[in-house]
Amino acid sequence: MQQDRTLLGIALMLGFSALAPIGDAVVKLLGDLVPVAFFVLWRFALQALFLTPIVLATGASKNITLRQHGLILLRTLCHIVGVGSIFIAFRYLPLADAIAIAFVMPFFSLLLGKYVLGEEVGLRRLLACCVGFVGTLLVIQPSFVEVGAPALWPVLTAVAFAVFMLVGRQIAQQADPIAIQMISGYMATVLVLPLIVIGSHLGIPELGFIIPSGATLWMLILAGAIGTVAHLLMTWSLRFAPSATLAPLTYVEIPITTLVGFIVFGDLPNALAATGIGLSVAAGLYIIFREQATARASAKVPLPHSPTQP
Repeated sequence: MQQDRTLLGIALMLGFSALAPIGDAVVKLLGDLVPVAFFVLWRFALQALFLTPIVLATGASKNITLRQHGLILLRTLCHIVGVGSIFIAFRYLPLADAIAIAFVMPFFSLLLGKYVLGEEVGLRRLLACCVGFVGTLLVIQPSFVEVGAPALWPVLTAVAFAVFMLVGRQIAQQADPIAIQMISGYMATVLVLPLIVIGSHLGIPELGFIIPSGATLWMLILAGAIGTVAHLLMTWSLRFAPSATLAPLTYVEIPITTLVGFIVFGDLPNALAATGIGLSVAAGLYIIFREQATARASAKVPLPHSPTQP
């Protein structure tokens, strides 16, 4: 029975890794159609709408404390920055390049864990961080030559989600993750809506409001639905299998993203970027397996969430 549950967890995580790149492709298609603030508002409002019935049915939000609400607010601010920056990054970069750069996030998470939480991080894992960062620079370099400073937007995504993960680890064992996501959806909606009102009044394009219709409306609904379902798949996978087993599977997202980017947009990484992606993936997997070896007993192996589908 336990083996069956582990296999179910693996299947759910693979489902997430396959679904998330499709959502990323939809987001990239929306990049030139909607302002970034409007997309962020829509993304979180739909998240709250989709998850509210589940939370109400289970009563999962009843035991969340005031302190936890404060942490959820900080986590939500990081989430807003991460989603907004990857949305902008997709305007300038191929899917695979943007995601590969953003996957430097686990390395930032490891460093934050060491220097903020005082977690023990061995020399080999620090060296792996350096290798992974070199791989990221190899992906950034051709992108930077081609598009300039916008190639750094995924780095901001990575930093935002590293802090997101750091805060999330403080509340993950104490509150239901679906309830956290629902509350976060409402918080983000309340935070972003005034920005859009002010931005529309001042005529700031990226903070503007639109009334979507036709294909744009359907793509917005699809992006919100895929983001929510992908997160639920990841959340549910952790109920059936340990994070140490599931963490390496998140890197399956990178080759699938490359395939989706080629099918939808005709994009493929060049040789230098492909080498960088390979180094980043290898370093990330090494860090995960080191965590697996050194923290198995305490079951605290951090799961590197997708930078675009946390």
